Amino acid sequence: MMNQQELLERIDSTKEVVIELGCGPNKRPGAIGFDRFPLPGVDFVADLEAGLDFLPDNSVDEFYSKHVLEHIENFEPLMRGIHRALKPTGRKVAVVPHFSNPYYYSDYTHKRFFGLYTFDYMADRDRRYRRSIPNFYVDFRFRVVSRKLKFRSKFFVRDQIKSLQKRLFNLNPYMQELYEESLCYWFPCHELEFVLTPVKPPPSHS
Repeated sequence: MMNQQELLERIDSTKEVVIELGCGPNKRPGAIGFDRFPLPGVDFVADLEAGLDFLPDNSVDEFYSKHVLEHIENFEPLMRGIHRALKPTGRKVAVVPHFSNPYYYSDYTHKRFFGLYTFDYMADRDRRYRRSIPNFYVDFRFRVVSRKLKFRSKFFVRDQIKSLQKRLFNLNPYMQELYEESLCYWFPCHELEFVLTPVKPPPSHS
């Protein structure tokens, strides 16, 4: 387990810095694992509710999280910290439950819902999508590089059907929007995968 100084030294000496937020005991290979619990495989204990102020600006190539952001109460401050710490060429990969996922409601620790447009509220307008989202709530911007609806089941036959749904509803933005507007409660979606990149001002030359 690293302390903060060791973490900063690791970041400074690593060519490609990948941080997995809320990694638990199953951290991705090559990533620096953050979690609030000192579980096996966790590299650095951090309470994400308190933000990421300890990370240097423009120091991280990728933040990855899977089924973590739905547990965060202080969501906007965390996303602000991710934006600040990402390199201009970096990215944030987020896997989160879709609001139609029936299992979402079973977990009392879940704090928020996610839908197709959630990250558009802090992103530049994606003109591939018809819906226009206000983005004046925050003073930082991401670009939504990709978003995918993911369908799966633990039951084999149902999982095969859901794999067909995944292909159909991810054909293009029109099909994604049709799904969420009209079909999501007929065919519940398990999760969403987003890839975001930070929009940062160009470096000033003094």
